Amino acid sequence: MTSSDDPNAERPLPDERPPAVEAPAAVERPAVDDLERPIVDFTPRDTGLSTEGGHAAAVEGDRNGRSNGSGLGGILPGIVQGLATTARTMTRRTHTHEYPDVRPELPPRSRGVIALLEENCTSCMLCARECPDWCIYIDSHKEEIPPATPGGRARQRNVLDRFAIDYSLCMYCGICVEVCPFDALFWSPEFEYAELDIHDLLHEKERLGQWMATVPAPPALDPSSAEPAEVVAAARPARPARPERPAGAERPARPERAARPERPPRATGPAAHGRTGPAAEETPPAPAEETPPAPAEETPPADAEERPPAPPAPPADGGA
Repeated sequence: MTSSDDPNAERPLPDERPPAVEAPAAVERPAVDDLERPIVDFTPRDTGLSTEGGHAAAVEGDRNGRSNGSGLGGILPGIVQGLATTARTMTRRTHTHEYPDVRPELPPRSRGVIALLEENCTSCMLCARECPDWCIYIDSHKEEIPPATPGGRARQRNVLDRFAIDYSLCMYCGICVEVCPFDALFWSPEFEYAELDIHDLLHEKERLGQWMATVPAPPALDPSSAEPAEVVAAARPARPARPERPAGAERPARPERAARPERPPRATGPAAHGRTGPAAEETPPAPAEETPPAPAEETPPADAEERPPAPPAPPADGGA
């Protein structure tokens, strides 16, 4: 066991310190002026120039890191490449649209603007309720239609007073066109309706109706598809008209229905519930309870109101 492991060993006094560790020798660093610098060769080169001016030009080129002939060698290849690109694209078809002199060819289902067919609108407010931006404004009133035949009933219909779309809020989602049940809204590829003031983008039904002329025709149906319901209904033959009844003619009487046969009376007792056996045969039917007749109400005579009231009856014990 060493002294360092023994806790009772004598410890060195504070004055008895371990010997100091010698510091490493300082590293000598070279001075800034002694650092290696790139050596520039100032010897004249054979550049085709005169001896007097060639040496100065070569020195200036070496200072800039390039020779005198490298600039000319970099310009000529760039010019040649540019001319080659120009000659190659001159034979290709240009893709520049000269708008507005040449109108662009838009796809058939382009979403330019929403057109309104006022005759089909019934003011059902379905498009205004489904619009996520609430940019459709509809006003209408009810109008009474007289009956078509005498004695008929008058009807009411909604008359469209205002139909406006604020295109400064519209997000062109097409929900109003899809949910319209009467085909009153259509997509038009027209897109030239920009305005200088944002308040002028609120278009009324007159402006929306003008865009119906630009709505393209719907695409043709598949030859193997079924015909639309509207075409089938239009091709259906009309019903024959009923013959008019002459004035004063009586309506023919309906034939009398045959009388229904009378049902047999229901069986009562145990036989009606499917009970069989001697107990069922010996059990006599319960006698019907006799209901006493209700007492007849006395009818007062006709002159009952004129008679004087009867005197009170005397007491039974004859008291004073």
